[in-house]
Amino acid sequence: MALINVGSRAPTFELPDQQGDVQRLADHVGRPVVLYFYPKDDTTGCTAEACAFRDSLPHFQSANAVVFGVSPDSVASHRAFIDKYKLTFPLLSDEPAQGDSPEVCQAYGVWQEKSMYGRTYMGVVRTTYLIDPQGLVARRWDKVSVEGHAQDVLTSLQALAAGQPLPPQDAPAAKKPAPKKPAAKKAATKTASKPAPAPKPPAKKSAQKSVKKVSKKAAKKAAKKPTAKPAEKKPSKKASKKSARR
Repeated sequence: MALINVGSRAPTFELPDQQGDVQRLADHVGRPVVLYFYPKDDTTGCTAEACAFRDSLPHFQSANAVVFGVSPDSVASHRAFIDKYKLTFPLLSDEPAQGDSPEVCQAYGVWQEKSMYGRTYMGVVRTTYLIDPQGLVARRWDKVSVEGHAQDVLTSLQALAAGQPLPPQDAPAAKKPAPKKPAAKKAATKTASKPAPAPKPPAKKSAQKSVKKVSKKAAKKAAKKPTAKPAEKKPSKKASKKSARR
C-alpha cells in the first residue's frame, strides 16, 4: 500500500507493546501521536533513533504527545531492546504471521522493496508520522535520516500544539559549483606574475669567443715555429786595422 498523505486519516491499529499490552490508536484521540517505523531492534541507526526520542521524551510529554516506535520485531525482542538502552516509551510489535507481511507497516505504506549488496528483499523503510488530535496525518517524514530527526519532529509537534503553522520541510540545498575563471584572465595573470627575461647581447659574446679562438691559434703557431738565432756582427774596419797593427 501507498504512504499516507498529509491531511488523510491515519489507519487505526491494535498492536502489543514490549509488555504484551495492546495499544490502540483510538485510545489516544484528543492528543498528538508520534508514530515512527524502524527496521530492526538493536541495530546502529535504530538504536540512535530510539535513544534520541528517549532523551527528548520530556519535551514530547510537555506537548501532551505520546510516542510509539513500530517494527516487525517480536515482543521479546522489544523488551530486551528497551532494557538494554533504558527506553522510556512503548515499542509496538508488528510481527507478521509466517509467510505474511506486517499488517500495520503495510497499512502505513512503509513495507517496501529494498536492496542491499545486489539482493532485493521486503523491509521497513524508516518513516515517521505525526498524527494530530483528530486522528489526521499532520506531517510525514520519508526515508528518515536519524541525525537531528527527533528534534525536527519535536519542532513540528510544538507548532501543532500551539495552533501555529508547521515549519516547512526544506529539501537539502544543492551544492553550487565554484565559478571558473576565464581562460584569458588566467593567461594574463600568469604572464603578469612572471617578469620577461632581459635580452642577451649575442653579438658581443660571439665576438669575444672569436677573439679568444684567434689568440689561441696564434699562440699554437708561435709555439711550432723554431726560435731564430741572433745574427753575428761583422767586425768593423777600424777594429780590423787595429788588429793588423798589433
